[in-house]
Amino acid sequence: MAQLTTESAAASTLLSKYQAIRSLTRSLAAPMSAEDQMIQSCPEASPMKWHQAHTTWFFETFVLRPFLPGYKPFCEDFRRLFNSYYNSLGDPIPDKPSRFFLSRPSLDEVLSFRRYVDGAIETILADPGDWELERRIVLGLNHEQQHQELMLTDIKHALFSNPLRPVYCSTPLTREQGSKSSENTWHDFRGGLVEIGCSPDLTDATGFCFDNETPRHKVYLENFSISGRGVTCREYLNFMADDGYARPEFWLSEGWDAVKREGWRSPLYWERDATDETGWRVFTLKGSQPVSSLLETAVCHVSYFEADAFAKWSGCRLPTEQEWEIAVNENPAAGNFLETGRLHTGVSKGSGIEQLFGDCWEWTASPYTAYPGYNAPPGAFGEYNGKFMSGQMILRGGSCVTPASHIRATYRNFFHPATRWQFSGIRLAAHRGQPS
Repeated sequence: MAQLTTESAAASTLLSKYQAIRSLTRSLAAPMSAEDQMIQSCPEASPMKWHQAHTTWFFETFVLRPFLPGYKPFCEDFRRLFNSYYNSLGDPIPDKPSRFFLSRPSLDEVLSFRRYVDGAIETILADPGDWELERRIVLGLNHEQQHQELMLTDIKHALFSNPLRPVYCSTPLTREQGSKSSENTWHDFRGGLVEIGCSPDLTDATGFCFDNETPRHKVYLENFSISGRGVTCREYLNFMADDGYARPEFWLSEGWDAVKREGWRSPLYWERDATDETGWRVFTLKGSQPVSSLLETAVCHVSYFEADAFAKWSGCRLPTEQEWEIAVNENPAAGNFLETGRLHTGVSKGSGIEQLFGDCWEWTASPYTAYPGYNAPPGAFGEYNGKFMSGQMILRGGSCVTPASHIRATYRNFFHPATRWQFSGIRLAAHRGQPS
């Protein structure tokens, strides 16, 4: 009886978590009209309506179909329509850049799909489930949190693509008080043999990390130093003023090609504005802001190529993901996350190593590859992370639109090095000792 009580409590806790995360998705979509939720403004993005349908597809496909006897799918066509990239389940239709064609099903029908699946999940969690079922629900919830961040990332690009520059959130972007010094502190770390990566307790379905964070393993590091905060807009303006975008000596070859091809002269969402003392404005989820009001905030929406070029211009480098994880030094994953409601980067307060978590994802110098001893999970779950381990770079730390409960020190995000639509920024590193 004691074991049954424990299992019932665990199921109840999981149900509460499920309901809270699914409710947050609804809240994030609420400010957007049906027309807004159809927009796909760049190939990397997806319509908000699609995000809501795909996350629901995940629960129906991987939880309800195999674990709920007699379950009748909401619509069999959705099995292919809202598949993302799980090729072992059949060819997804349409391909990712064409998701904006899906005017049908309507938003109302997608929301009905969500309610239908939510009801079935609540049924399956009414009684204690087995370990594998609960593990899949936990994976599905973390998957939905990833899409919550993408919903805001994608709609920001969509709204920016509108010449009227509509806002997502009408709450004003407050001017934060923090460190006004242009100086940056540096923190030294002794090298040697260290351990990184995640070792979840596999006997507990809620002890979660993604498979690409495993296994925990040893690496050898040289002595290194890391900056105490992210690079600010003020510092990045100095790079721009020094013709950073016109000096090929700072750029990787592919990055230099991107600069010329795309005409990069500033971070994404920056626009010329002669009325501001900096000459620039930046678009945020709360509307366009003068860069002069955000000089001490962390610069974001830069590619890996821009981050690397800035680091070279500074006489520094980007940290490796191993150095970044060691620099966290068991600090709690606290910072400017989605729950703060700011929806934009903030300022350093001026003490210790700050902004490792939240504000913006930080590019590292590490390519996205498997850890030693990594084995992709069998079946469709092996397509979640493992098949993308080529041509991408690692980012760490989360952003101002990442749910706080979703992030941890071992979390590995990854994007192609030219990616700019994500909330991505820069932290500097160097060989041990502050660079001159």
